[in-house]
Amino acid sequence: MTAETVMSATGLKRDYDVGGGLFSKPRVLHAVAGVDFRLSPRKTLAVVGESGCGKSTLARMVTMIEAPTAGTLTLDSTDMVPETWPQLRQHVQIVFQDPYGSLNPRQRVGTILEEPLVINRPRMSSAEREAKAREMLGLVGLRPEHYDRYPHMFSGGQRQRIAIARALMLDPKVLVLDEPVSALDLSIQSAIINLLVDLQDRLDLAYLFISHDLSVVRHLADDVMVMYLGRVVERGAKEAIFGAPQHPYTQALLSATPKADPTAAHERIKLAGELPSPFDVSDGCPFAPRCWKVADKCRRERPALSDDAHAAACFFPGA
Repeated sequence: MTAETVMSATGLKRDYDVGGGLFSKPRVLHAVAGVDFRLSPRKTLAVVGESGCGKSTLARMVTMIEAPTAGTLTLDSTDMVPETWPQLRQHVQIVFQDPYGSLNPRQRVGTILEEPLVINRPRMSSAEREAKAREMLGLVGLRPEHYDRYPHMFSGGQRQRIAIARALMLDPKVLVLDEPVSALDLSIQSAIINLLVDLQDRLDLAYLFISHDLSVVRHLADDVMVMYLGRVVERGAKEAIFGAPQHPYTQALLSATPKADPTAAHERIKLAGELPSPFDVSDGCPFAPRCWKVADKCRRERPALSDDAHAAACFFPGA
């Protein structure tokens, strides 16, 4: 790991045993099947893909909610294993998608913000905790009087600001953003995105940004990782992914993104075929049943993802 890398993953996998009974064995679901990535301060890695591609499972492993089945995950050269979770969890925090469900409606905002300090910094006095909470409210654009109010007294955008403030109370190094603006009105999304950009620069944060909204990813991300059925099918710098997508799946995702210019040429790629069952992924390319470039080789062999700066797991990359 380099000095500029705060977190890295190598061959990260997560399997689940599903079903099974007295006379049958459980089936194995490969939710995440070998993912590599690196996170750096002041940089954002966006993870995109359809529902069920493994984005949320990846987030649960990064935030130490679940242990990987295989592979390694490190934070500042320390292995993130259950034995080290207690000391590392405060350095990795998460902002959830739903600002209404992620806050306790029975607690005042001040209590919500101070709770991480009560648990992880028991030596701090109540006055110090309150001062830290009030400082964090100001940092996310809320007023001092909001400290004594309840979550139901705020709008969706304000609640998400509270959730961001809570995630920052322990001065983390990595922030996992799980669809942080998808539940908000479009008029509020830009304000929250701009807040996240400002906080990243001021606090040297590394972001793992999970989203299905490519227009938001285009504004916020530095690098993009495209997942399909638990596997990374393309990764690279934002400019390369959006400017010259190589994998057919990435091209299809980008073609479905609305364009701001109504006069610009735009051709929607409609995928044929059904999404394969995650229990029955073929030995070949998992995207083969829906790909318009498919050849016999694609059905027999699985294309590997290279170590290039812009890589695509495809035998026939390009336009």
